[in-house]
Amino acid sequence: MNIILTENVEGLGHIGEIVKVKTGYGRNFLIPQKLGMEANTRNVKELEHQKRQMERKLQKVLEASEVVKAQIGKLSCEFALRAGDDGKLFGSVTTMELAAKLAEANIEIDRKKIQLSEPIKVLGDYEVPVKLSGGITAILKVKVVPAA
Repeated sequence: MNIILTENVEGLGHIGEIVKVKTGYGRNFLIPQKLGMEANTRNVKELEHQKRQMERKLQKVLEASEVVKAQIGKLSCEFALRAGDDGKLFGSVTTMELAAKLAEANIEIDRKKIQLSEPIKVLGDYEVPVKLSGGITAILKVKVVPAA
């Protein structure tokens, strides 16, 4: 019996796969537990249609992420902050400030997607990764200079 898996089943397969199982296992366990459905022609066509739709959505998300990545790549954020003689800042640059700078440039990014391991506390140039949808990562250039 062929089954289309609707959930990941350990030792059997992942969502969307068509697997061959014994008839009793399919009818008595997989289908009643909503882990799979029978792979008849109607269900297979529906699965293929859903896969095509998901691919189109993913393609649109990837295109939008690439546009945002290009915008972030062109941008360079500069912060002029008070610092001590040794270059340590009186304060720090956090993801909130970086998100605000991006918002000023009309790039709306959730601050949780900015991958700053710890706040910037020293003068200098930094490259901060920004996670975007579709697994794309953009690099934001940050420059921290002493205030005049």
